[in-house]
Amino acid sequence: MRRPLRSFEAPTRLRVFADLKGQGGKAVAVFLAPVADLQAAAASSGAPLSVFVQAADLASVHLRVFTPTQEKGSSDSAALAALHARSPLSDLLTVVQGVGAEAQEQSAQLCGGEWLLRQGEVLAAPVAADLGPLGLTGLDAWVASTGRPNLVVALPGPAALNAFVPDDERIAAVNRATGTTGLVLYAPGGPGRVAVSFRAFGPLKGFSEDAASSNMLACLTGVLAATGQLPPDTNLLRAAQCKPGQPARLSAQFAATSSGTEVWVGGRVEQAPGSGTQAAGR
Repeated sequence: MRRPLRSFEAPTRLRVFADLKGQGGKAVAVFLAPVADLQAAAASSGAPLSVFVQAADLASVHLRVFTPTQEKGSSDSAALAALHARSPLSDLLTVVQGVGAEAQEQSAQLCGGEWLLRQGEVLAAPVAADLGPLGLTGLDAWVASTGRPNLVVALPGPAALNAFVPDDERIAAVNRATGTTGLVLYAPGGPGRVAVSFRAFGPLKGFSEDAASSNMLACLTGVLAATGQLPPDTNLLRAAQCKPGQPARLSAQFAATSSGTEVWVGGRVEQAPGSGTQAAGR
């Protein structure tokens, strides 16, 4: 016997980290009202990420994040979307994603109209790396980490950044050789008067190229701090992530520590098309 469809309130559809033209970034469906079957709602939301606000007060927001097929655990993009949709809140609070022993906590702050999430202290150090397999030679390389080390490589300009053609197997081999889990390529300048442009690759993390990566930008910010390339008259860095066909714009707030750089990352969140009552499951 078929079970009846379960109706629930339509989610708020948002786009996180979109560029100044409203393009790219990541699409997120935010469910503010209680939902009985979270997975069914995520499957029918039409978004690659769905976030469910389980509880919220002035001190904290509790979330669960799902893809159309499974619970994801945590996502900075989903958290930023939920904070935007759930406002007004206090300017500083704790975001809890997941449940039980698997739950992850992260501090969030509102700065200049954008929510930023704490990435932690970035430690960065130069490393000798054979980049020949990637078609890159004579370039400086760094290892930067807030817990999971990434290889960060400076390119001469945006043209070289955009021209890079990734190969998952070769990137994974270079990561293994340097004891890192991801690759960040960057160049100064970029669209919309950003200070830096970058691309982020992570075949060892389960993806080829990410469209909007908070932690990768945090690691890059740590390298820029160590090499004296951060803007001297502000503590906020504007960056363009340049995955082909899916541009993104992110912001990083930074502060020097005794051993590295404290970094928070966030960005613009805007309304995306789509509304109406959804029906999930059978």
